[in-house]
Amino acid sequence: MEKNSAGEMIWRYMGTGLIVIWFLLSLVYLFRTEKRKPVRILFLYVPVLLLLLFFNPLFFQLAARYIGEEILYRILWLLPVTVVIAYSCVLFCGNLTGKMRGKAAVLAAFLIVMSGKWIYGNEYFSRADNLYHMPDSVVHICDAIEVPGREVMAAFPLELVQYVRQYSPVVCMPYGREVLMDVDDELCEAINAETVDLKALVPLTRKRLCHYIVLPKGREISGDPKEYGWKLFLETDGYVVYRDEEVPLEIPEL
Repeated sequence: MEKNSAGEMIWRYMGTGLIVIWFLLSLVYLFRTEKRKPVRILFLYVPVLLLLLFFNPLFFQLAARYIGEEILYRILWLLPVTVVIAYSCVLFCGNLTGKMRGKAAVLAAFLIVMSGKWIYGNEYFSRADNLYHMPDSVVHICDAIEVPGREVMAAFPLELVQYVRQYSPVVCMPYGREVLMDVDDELCEAINAETVDLKALVPLTRKRLCHYIVLPKGREISGDPKEYGWKLFLETDGYVVYRDEEVPLEIPEL
């Protein structure tokens, strides 16, 4: 995994980088103008202390070593970036009078919008299909393979992994979020190959006791699923779900 400094990590976290500028300017503005102690503690002292902790070389190195950089960056979630910027903009505009107040508010909103990135340009984000804010395919597949009273194991293609983790507590996977962090996994690589080789894939799924295997519809497959004991279970939303009948799935009595 590529090592990142604290500066590189916070810069990547803040989108285009302009948000960092507005955040720091907001802290300076609140330091000079905000006099109420409770507000200063929440919007000024806490963010500054978090930044000092995050940029402490000793803390950063120890945290990166023991909890990993993919976890370390979550400390940045504690920074009230949006709230600080919003509050400082409201405070600044409120101190103006007449037409300048409206113009300043419009300008602030424009600058904030231009400071972000188009989130749907990321391959792991898409427009919400439902109230769960995840692809319909995940909802339909998980609902179909769930067994009341027990957990099931299912191997999903990479693009669905993060959503399954959010949606169902009883649909387990042989790999988790670590594969999204470029961690090598033999089974994950086999199921996401351009051509799925059943001769190589089936032993891997059975070793991890996968009851179900989910593949994108139209994905080229080398081998006949029936010959390997895979039964077509479901086709929905561009995916095909197979049930491996060689992996026992006991249904508990209710």
